Amino acid sequence: MAMMMPPRMNPSDSASGPKQHQSWSPYDNNGGTCVAIAGSDYCVLAADTRMSTGFSILTRDYSKIFQISDQCALASSGFQADIRALQKNLDARHQTYQHQHNKQMSCPAMAQLLSNTLYYKRFFPYYAFNVLGGLDDQGKGCVYSYDAVGSYERVGYAAQGSGMQLIIPVLDNQLKSASPLVLPKRESATPLSESEAVDLVKDTFASAAERDIYTGDGVEIIVINAQGVQKHYMELKKD
Repeated sequence: MAMMMPPRMNPSDSASGPKQHQSWSPYDNNGGTCVAIAGSDYCVLAADTRMSTGFSILTRDYSKIFQISDQCALASSGFQADIRALQKNLDARHQTYQHQHNKQMSCPAMAQLLSNTLYYKRFFPYYAFNVLGGLDDQGKGCVYSYDAVGSYERVGYAAQGSGMQLIIPVLDNQLKSASPLVLPKRESATPLSESEAVDLVKDTFASAAERDIYTGDGVEIIVINAQGVQKHYMELKKD
């Protein structure tokens, strides 16, 4: 009777303990913080210039602000590849609008377009947290804050990103009235002057950079008003 030989073992099949399979994610969080403040006749948008992943800094000079039109700009935090794809989408649709209507899209109309674009991708959303700011049809400052799937509201000030939890309490303290009878909770413009708003933004970023490792290097600030767009820059800590 022929003897049954045991199957030959492949050395790679030998017991080497449990194997852990790393899960893959299509998203990454590249950090950074964005802030916007609306005034009676201006809008201030600001974002830091650090882009990182995990504990590694990829670049110290990356702009998170995208100017869509003469009176409208977008500041975004999250996964920068998705943010860049979103910016290209909005820019293409805005150019189509200009060819069809021979004018630029207003900031409130762009706010609705951004909401629709994010909601269209709700089942595989852009990993982007956006603040849109500019001037409305009456020349007043407007700020719109979004979540990842397009829900949005018009507010007087907003922040997104890794330093949001540090900055929002400061803005609440400086800009929100203690009594809702004096200033409505959802007021769409702040009482600050343009220079005061810029100084407040600089103070909030200087504070956040001390406590958030994903916010730092520099802060880019743009001011949109009836005269056009002015840009400011301030150095932040680099460690």
